[in-house]
Amino acid sequence: MSNFQDTLSPLQQSAAFELAFRIRLPQPTQPKACVVLLHGVGGSELNLADLAAAIDPDTLVLLPRGRLGFAPGQFGWFRVAFTANGPSIVASEAEDSRLALIRFVEQVQATFGIAPQHTVIAGFSQGGILSASVALSAPERVAGFGVLSGRILPELEPHLADKAALAKLRGFVGHGEYDSKLPVMWAQRSDQLLDGLGVPHVTRLYPIDHAISAAMQADFVAWLHSLATMN
Repeated sequence: MSNFQDTLSPLQQSAAFELAFRIRLPQPTQPKACVVLLHGVGGSELNLADLAAAIDPDTLVLLPRGRLGFAPGQFGWFRVAFTANGPSIVASEAEDSRLALIRFVEQVQATFGIAPQHTVIAGFSQGGILSASVALSAPERVAGFGVLSGRILPELEPHLADKAALAKLRGFVGHGEYDSKLPVMWAQRSDQLLDGLGVPHVTRLYPIDHAISAAMQADFVAWLHSLATMN
């Protein structure tokens, strides 16, 4: 069994970038596109190494590390408590991470010479939440976003872009039917919200718990490929 983590660069830390990150190796000399992958709460950028490895080799794949450290090797984008009434977040931390990620995407595009129409942001769980937050508030920065076992924050509503700008986005929502952390209703809510906002998207459900299955990964990568052929 191959070690997908071996396909990632050492952690990159520079004053030129808002966040520390790793790059999927081998790094393309002239990337045709860029995908930013965000890990979930309590994990790290290493968690999405296998997903990164599955993406087209001509694509630059970056995996930033969450701004908040909780324990050795455990990071996140905001603190959250899972209560009987659903997830309760520290909204100020989610907002700070949203803004930091928008700046990071801009820095990546400027450094590597990649246009927003060739940039996608996606992630697992809390990473998917932030991917939607970035794309729906700053659609001029990305062509699409992926929410893998995540949700769209109700707290994002004041920051949503106008419908004309959102109509240019493409979205992918993948979720487990038996998700015990974020029940499948969150995917259904995301689907309805995106319909209401006029964001073209696909929503797929899988017979899994809170995870990225092989089928979800394959569908997401195929969706990425479809975006590339459109641009």
